[in-house]
Amino acid sequence: MNSKAKKHPTNFWPYAIIAWFVAFVSALAAWTTFAVGQKMDLVRPDYYEEEVRFQNQLDRLNRTTAIRGEVLVQHDAAKREVLLILPASHLGAGLAGRLHFYRPSNASLDFDVPLAVDPRGLQRISTDGLLGGSWKVRAQWTAGGLDYFIERQIVVDGSRAVVRSAGEPRL
Repeated sequence: MNSKAKKHPTNFWPYAIIAWFVAFVSALAAWTTFAVGQKMDLVRPDYYEEEVRFQNQLDRLNRTTAIRGEVLVQHDAAKREVLLILPASHLGAGLAGRLHFYRPSNASLDFDVPLAVDPRGLQRISTDGLLGGSWKVRAQWTAGGLDYFIERQIVVDGSRAVVRSAGEPRL
């Protein structure tokens, strides 16, 4: 008789299954650690407050749409001035606001002018100091407890300017 004991082949499947579970749990732990460590900022630190301000701006624009034909922001190149005309219904006590001149190519040139209309609802702002190029004139005012906003683009080129509504195509 043969006294040598017969060796059984080693079954590797239990070790493979255990190794697979260890690798899976390790990868899951590593991914969770990585995900928790990520900085999750919104676009702005005051995102929700900005959203409320944006909704207020949309409300201003919607109110102004109803009176768009009565509001005028126009550049007179011959007189070198911007003319603002507000509706007669907005004149009186409680009228306050500002005009913001925005220079898209250079923010350091931006400036504000307080709203100071005459009894006819007219205000003239000199453009003598404006550098030639594109400007956006943004008028924001409060009348009767409601806020309004209108924006016009003017292009100052030497002694002439062209006025366009925001979003209006160039000719």
